[in-house]
Amino acid sequence: MRSVVIAVAVTGSVPQKRDNPALPVTAAEQIEATHAAFEAGASLVHIHVRNADGSPSSDPDLFARVQEGVKRHCPGIIIQFSTGGRGRDPSARGSALYLKPDMGSLSTGSINFPMSVYENSAALVRDLAKQMRECDVRPELELFDLSHIHGARRLVDEGLIDDHPHVQFVMGIQNAMPADEHLLDILLGELRRILPNATWTAAGIGRHQNSVMNWALARGADAIRTGLEDNIRVTKTQLAKSNAELVQIAVGICARHNAQPATPQEARAAFGLSNQCSPKGPQ
Repeated sequence: MRSVVIAVAVTGSVPQKRDNPALPVTAAEQIEATHAAFEAGASLVHIHVRNADGSPSSDPDLFARVQEGVKRHCPGIIIQFSTGGRGRDPSARGSALYLKPDMGSLSTGSINFPMSVYENSAALVRDLAKQMRECDVRPELELFDLSHIHGARRLVDEGLIDDHPHVQFVMGIQNAMPADEHLLDILLGELRRILPNATWTAAGIGRHQNSVMNWALARGADAIRTGLEDNIRVTKTQLAKSNAELVQIAVGICARHNAQPATPQEARAAFGLSNQCSPKGPQ
C-alpha cells in the first residue's frame, strides 16, 4: 500500500459555530481538534485563526498559540499557516510567517468567490513568496484556475520558489473551478507539462469533498485534504461531529484505493521538509 498525506483544514475563515457547533474557533479548540485528527491519521494541519467574535484574524500571537500547542500534542505533524485573504488585510497576510511554520498556503492568482473577489495581485503573490523564502517556509500553491499553474511557473522562473512545489487544486467553489472530474484531468495534464516535478493534491468544497478525494487518489495524488473548513457535513442532512470524523472517512477512502495514511515522517519526506524549527521573533 502506498502512503498518502492526509491534510486537515480544521477551521477556515468562513464557517461559523452556528453552521456546525463542532467547528473549532479558539486556539484551545483548534489544538484539541488537531490532536484528534492527528490520532485519526492526519499528518498535515492547515491553520487559520479567528478573533474573539469568530471573524478571520492575522494576529501572530494567535498563530503562535495554535502552533505551540499542536507541536506539543502532535509530534512531527506538518504545520501549515494560511495566508488566504478572506476578511484579512493584504498587508498582514504574511505577518505570522516569521514563526517559521513548515508550510504556508500561497494562491497565485485572483478568483471570484460567491460574495466577493479573492484578490491576489502579482505584487502580493511575489511578496508572500519572498517572505516564505526568507523564513524558510515551504509554500503550498493553492490553484483555483488553469492560469494559476502558469502563475506558479512564473514564481519558479523568478527564483522565488523551487521547481518541485507542492500544489493544491481547489474545486467546487461557486463561480470558480467546478468540481468536475474531467477538469481535474485538464488541470493535472497542464501541471505535468508546466511543473513536471510538482507534488499535488486536490480539495473538494462542500458536498464535493469525498468525490474529489476519490478522483485524486485514482490519479496517484501525493495527498488529499479534508476538514471542517471545506465541508461541515457527512451527509446532506447530517453535520460532521468533528474534524477527526472527516479524517476517518478520508482514511476509509484511501483504503479503497490501496493507500494508507502517511506518517508524519513520510509526509515530511514527500514534501522535502526537515525537522521543525523553533519559532523566532521578527528579524
